[in-house]
Amino acid sequence: MLTGLLAIVGVLFGINALGVYVYNASSWTPELALDLQGGTQIILQAQTTDGAAPDSEQLAQAVTIIRQRVDASGVGEADVATEGGRNIVVQIPGQADEATRQRIQSSAQLQLRPVLFTGAPATSFVGQDGNSTPYPTPDPSLPATPTASPTNASDPAYITPALQAEFLAYDCSNPPSNPAQAPADQPMITCDVNGQAKYILGPVELDGNDISDATNGQEQNTGQWAVNLVFNDQGTQKFAEVSQRLYGAQAPFNQFAFVLDGSVLSAPSMNGIIVDGRPSITGSFTQESSKALADQLKYGALPLSFTVVSSDTVSATLGSQQLQVGFIAGLIGLGLVAIYSLIVYRALGTVIIASLGVMAVLTYLALCILAWRAGFRLSLAGVAGLIVTIGFTADSFIVYFERIRDELRDGKSITAAVEDGWSRAKRTIYISKSINVLAAVVLYILADATVKGFAFTLGLTTAIDILIFILFTHPVMQLLARTRFFGSGHPLSGMDPNALGAVYRGRAQFRTPVADSGRTKRSRGEAQRRQTIAERKQAELAAARGDSRSTKEGDD
Repeated sequence: MLTGLLAIVGVLFGINALGVYVYNASSWTPELALDLQGGTQIILQAQTTDGAAPDSEQLAQAVTIIRQRVDASGVGEADVATEGGRNIVVQIPGQADEATRQRIQSSAQLQLRPVLFTGAPATSFVGQDGNSTPYPTPDPSLPATPTASPTNASDPAYITPALQAEFLAYDCSNPPSNPAQAPADQPMITCDVNGQAKYILGPVELDGNDISDATNGQEQNTGQWAVNLVFNDQGTQKFAEVSQRLYGAQAPFNQFAFVLDGSVLSAPSMNGIIVDGRPSITGSFTQESSKALADQLKYGALPLSFTVVSSDTVSATLGSQQLQVGFIAGLIGLGLVAIYSLIVYRALGTVIIASLGVMAVLTYLALCILAWRAGFRLSLAGVAGLIVTIGFTADSFIVYFERIRDELRDGKSITAAVEDGWSRAKRTIYISKSINVLAAVVLYILADATVKGFAFTLGLTTAIDILIFILFTHPVMQLLARTRFFGSGHPLSGMDPNALGAVYRGRAQFRTPVADSGRTKRSRGEAQRRQTIAERKQAELAAARGDSRSTKEGDD
């Protein structure tokens, strides 16, 4: 058991060292939350076409999506809330990098449009200003209506003379309008995200509402990072129809563009009919950018467009002073538990102190690993959960050691008392710990975000507490029971049968000591008080039978 515990500690140290030296985790200390460390505050303002106040339901939906995006990025203990009926305030612990800002701000409106025409991003002079000077503005007299009604989204009839002139005049570095606001049932002109190609795209055939899931990964053949989409049933059927139409067509009518917020991410050619609804988006992605886009598409597009009003650094709401007070309170609690253990259990109290020390090491390593693997950050509520766990752990030790003492009062040897005491105590400990874990899970699911840190640390430390009892406390007690000091019942060991008054010989049976000293009377009374209701009734029944037997003998 102890070897297994050492192996677990070694593995945890190795995992955290891997994060620090390979994955550039911050340090060997747990990350702190917004209330203890401070961070970045970003204020987003909703934009509407008519300038009116946004709908409250859309604003609430945007808050939910932004919170999901932030959580998916690995940032813990973030705060997202509405302000003034138009703004959304996002507070993130630490300094927010540019990728995090884009993840929050980006609308992530994905559209899939067929490619009608593509060319270089050069701008041509297609009109003249009032002074007959060449000017990149299309002639307004050019026909803008298709001569024939388009039969599908890939129909070149959409390319009217006015649209062709607008395409030539389109400047990718300074677009005349926001392409993200182009009507879904009309063609659009836009460029790719790198500004290296210019496109005329047909109407929208699929959008983000047709996506049920999105993940990132590397392609097996090229090793490029890609975003893998999973369409819902409706999207799968529509994409199969589109792929059947585009497959085998001449370029560029065999291309299908993935458009994000008005810019083309990629426009791959359709090399086969895809009926499983699982296409991939490739491009100049890195691991981080592909994951960010996958998270954005997974949780849906924002119902509104937003602009950043301000981005400032905010100070900690509670600060390092409160953190120090919390740790001082924890140390005081540990000290009181240690003093109580040494007074009541004498040398046996060192087992409690050592177990708490091992538990502190495992908890600390777990918090460090969770910081860089899951984005966990320790808040003041989490510190409170750690402190509360000290009391729960002390209760478990008391249950275990008192069970051992009960077995010693029963007249058993110290080795047998340790084993039988563990058999009786572990059921009580498991039940109490399971209730703690259940309460932590329910609290984490139902409680407000400010309480989740308390629930998480409470559940984590309770699970570690059970592990410590199985792999450390009980094995150490087995070893100590075989030593001369504890095995012989030394008065300072805390397991002295004479000091405990080993007068309890069997169920409802007590032997009367030769010298009925005051200590023996107290010990016998304590043993009687520890009887269960069934044992007490059995003792009363045995005493009644003894009285009746004595009365009968007297009559005879």
